Amino acid sequence: MFAAYVAKPNPDDPLAALELGDRPEPEVPAGWTTVAVRAASLNHHDLFSLRGVGLPAERCPMILGCDGSGVDADGNEVIIHGVIASPDWSGDETLDPKRSLLSERYQGTFAEKVAIPRRNLLPKPAELSFTEAACLGVAWLTAYRMLFVKSGLRPGQTVLIQGASGGVATAAIALGRAAGFRVWVTGRSEAKRAAALSLGAHAAFESGARLPERVDAVLETVGEATWDHSLKALRPGGTIVICGATTGPNPPAALNRVFFLQLSVVGSTMGTRDELAALASMLVSTGIRPTIGAEVPLPAAAEGFAAMDAGDTAGKIVFVAS
Repeated sequence: MFAAYVAKPNPDDPLAALELGDRPEPEVPAGWTTVAVRAASLNHHDLFSLRGVGLPAERCPMILGCDGSGVDADGNEVIIHGVIASPDWSGDETLDPKRSLLSERYQGTFAEKVAIPRRNLLPKPAELSFTEAACLGVAWLTAYRMLFVKSGLRPGQTVLIQGASGGVATAAIALGRAAGFRVWVTGRSEAKRAAALSLGAHAAFESGARLPERVDAVLETVGEATWDHSLKALRPGGTIVICGATTGPNPPAALNRVFFLQLSVVGSTMGTRDELAALASMLVSTGIRPTIGAEVPLPAAAEGFAAMDAGDTAGKIVFVAS
């Protein structure tokens, strides 16, 4: 079957590590099934995998892709939850010390077919297209958990979202606006800020700009480049929720500000199957939908990877079955 995969990670030139071609059909352990993939969205995790971050060479070749949608072996239209917990784990899957994502220990979704535990499949609502549903399992689920599980925000409060154009950021804009938060964003270019406003952000600012007032919470995916600004943007007692660090994992700590203003720094990773189901229901009931930056046939996946590596995104990049 055709797939996008990494045979040997390349820390210095990740795009050179991307392979496109035939891979074996997936093996199906007990309790698992297969899904014929109709759409799968690209995430920064996939670029990190090409560099070998979290994916040592001995696990390769590895098909990339953490999320997607398609049709299972019984003919059901499904959404894939990409957090693979231990077989005997119960409760919040993201807290399982032995959890993994698809494409870390198990072959991923950038293929014609993927094997997946049956418990990791949710019915795809008829109101969502395969392309829209393929965006939910990583970026939108991450944004949902950050906003509604981790931030402590209440309707009417202000949230700052750093980096206006990424997949998690665009999801958080739409979800936050629908939930009644005042949504502010930062963006590196006028075009990115304008796009955020069109998605529902109440205000958009240049990266690092002084804000009109301090905010109740900040959603962080950027890391080193924006961390100092995030701390300074918070009101006393405010909360930073961080789910990633695309510009680097070692920001200045500014611990004096954290303890003196009693700020909370909260980590957030992906989300649970139940949260994914709630997210899908929210999209159906509110009518909001993922912003699709580009639909790319899987054989042309290199184009999507190059766009993400260059930061040329305006919503989700989705690989679709050709």
